Amino acid sequence: MKHKYDISDFVSVPTEQSITYDLVKRFIKRRKEYGLTQKELSIKSDVSYGSIRRFESQGDISLKSLLKLSSAIGCLEDFNELFRYMILKNIKDLK
Repeated sequence: MKHKYDISDFVSVPTEQSITYDLVKRFIKRRKEYGLTQKELSIKSDVSYGSIRRFESQGDISLKSLLKLSSAIGCLEDFNELFRYMILKNIKDLK
């Protein structure tokens, strides 16, 4: 994935770009740990080869395709942590 300058390059703050970049890096690492090429993963996940290439180079993918890819490499459970925790706006929310 081509890295553009982002505010997170200079200060420790998560941005959409920095999170996407890190996610793609971790995804590529996991795919390689499974010993899968992009074409093999395409067949295993039923996600087009072009979509996988675009995700790994640009960070662009549909949620449906990302879920299929995650299932194919054993990471589908990771999505259960998203939006799990309640946002506390004040102390009364703890009750």
